[in-house]
Amino acid sequence: WISGKVGKRELRGFVFQLEGWEVLAPQSGACEGKVPPSKRCSKLMGVFRELVPIEPGNCHLIKGVEYGSEDINILPGGLALISTGLKYQSLPNFDSDRPGHILLVDLNESVLSAVKLRISRGFDVESFNPHGLSTYIDGDGTVYVFVVNHPRQITTVEIFTFDEDQNSLNHLKTIKHELLHSVNDIVALSPDSFYATNDHYFSHEHLKNLELVIGLSWCTVVYYSPSDVKEVATGLRLANGINVSPDRRYIYIAESLGHNVHVMEIAANNTLTPVKIVNVGTLPDNLEVDPKTGDVWIGCCPICWKLFLYNPENAPGSEVIRIENILSMDPKVTQVYVNNDSTLQGSSVATVYEEKLLIGTIFHKALYCELSAQP
Repeated sequence: WISGKVGKRELRGFVFQLEGWEVLAPQSGACEGKVPPSKRCSKLMGVFRELVPIEPGNCHLIKGVEYGSEDINILPGGLALISTGLKYQSLPNFDSDRPGHILLVDLNESVLSAVKLRISRGFDVESFNPHGLSTYIDGDGTVYVFVVNHPRQITTVEIFTFDEDQNSLNHLKTIKHELLHSVNDIVALSPDSFYATNDHYFSHEHLKNLELVIGLSWCTVVYYSPSDVKEVATGLRLANGINVSPDRRYIYIAESLGHNVHVMEIAANNTLTPVKIVNVGTLPDNLEVDPKTGDVWIGCCPICWKLFLYNPENAPGSEVIRIENILSMDPKVTQVYVNNDSTLQGSSVATVYEEKLLIGTIFHKALYCELSAQP
C-alpha cells in the first residue's frame, strides 16, 4: 500500500514516510516468510533488538577520521586505504559541503592517525564521493586502487595507482556503464577487471527509498572487463559488500536485507555459480577477507532504522561479525565487537592486520582494537 502523503520521515509502528512516500512495510516483499509480517519487518530493521556491548581488547579511535570510513582495504605491508566523506541518499552526513577523500593509515605505528592522499591533476576532486574500494597488486608491484564514486548523483568506477613515496593517487580512468548504475562495492580481479554489486534496481531517489522499504529482490552483481560486461548474479535484496577468497575461486556477497552472505564459485567465463548461503543474523555491509586464515570479517548494521531516522541522542550502534570456515559444512559465525552508544555510529566495515581490528563507519569515525588483549 502506497500513498502520496507528504510529511517528514518518521517511524510509526511499521509505517515509514520516506521522501514524501508512505509505505506500509508489513505487506511488502521484505516481510515475506513464515513468521507474521510485522515481526519479520522489525527483525530486519532491528527495531526491538537490544545490544550487549562486546570489546575484543583495548579500543581506540583513529585520529583524523571524522566524516566516515565506509570501506577499508589493507595492503600487505600494513598500509590501510580508507574511503571517507560519503554522501548517500537518506543517510546522515556531517560534512556535506566538502568532497570525499581517500585516507591512508600506517598500521605499523603505535598510535594510528590518518592522512589524506593527494590525487593527480585532471581528476574532478570537488565532486569526489567515494563509496566502496578495492586494491589489486600487479606482478611488478604496482598497486591499483578501484573506487566506487557517486559524483553528482551518478555512479562511476575510478581506477588509480597508489604512489606510497608521494602519498598520492594517480588517476588512470573513469568507467561508466549502464549495468553499473547503483554500485555499492567492488572487488578488483586485475588492473582493469572487477566484480561490483548494485544495491538498488531503480535510479530515482524516491524509488530507491521505496525499493529499500519494500525489499525487492532485484539487485545484481556485475562482472566488468574492457571486453565483457554482464550480470552474473541476480535476485538479491540490497546487494552490498563483495570480496574474493584467498585462492580467488569464490566470491562472497553481502545481501543486507536478507541478513545473508552468499558464497559463489567463479567459472572460467567469470560467471558465478551459487554454492551456499550463510545467515549472519544481522544486516551485513562490507566484507573483508583475512588473507592468512580466509576468515570473513563484516561490519554490520544491528539497528538499521536509526540510520534512516538519525538522532544523535539515540545513535545507531555498531557490530562486527566474523565467519570462520565459511566454505565448510559448519561455518562459525561470531560477534567480535558490539557498541550500543555514540562511540562508534553505524559500522560498515571491519578488517584485521596482525593483532589489530579496524572498524569503519558510513558517516562517523573509525576505531581500532588490540586483539592481542583478548582474555
